[in-house]
Amino acid sequence: MLIFLAIALLLVLPSPWNVVAFVVLVPVWVLELFAWNRTVKHRRRVVGADNVLGREATVVAPCYPEGQVKLDGEIWGARSEPGAGVGETVTITGRDRLTLLVEPVPEAFTPSA
Repeated sequence: MLIFLAIALLLVLPSPWNVVAFVVLVPVWVLELFAWNRTVKHRRRVVGADNVLGREATVVAPCYPEGQVKLDGEIWGARSEPGAGVGETVTITGRDRLTLLVEPVPEAFTPSA
């Protein structure tokens, strides 16, 4: 972005100042490139359907056995042999191409007093 500003100032400013602005902004632009490169290299890369295994999703279309679940705002096709109703939370146990294999999360046991 700074390189565009440097070029614009080179064309717009009067004679000695256009070169001064250009000579100042180009090194700052190079430092900006190095900073962006460093940030991108250290960013964790999480891609692929295998990274959803073990996560929990919410059923949006009944899975008896085929349906749909919502995970991180995305709708996925899902298959659940035991079955799961709309609104239930399921755990992703595997995948078959782009269909997630899910199982209902067991309800937490709460002892009555």
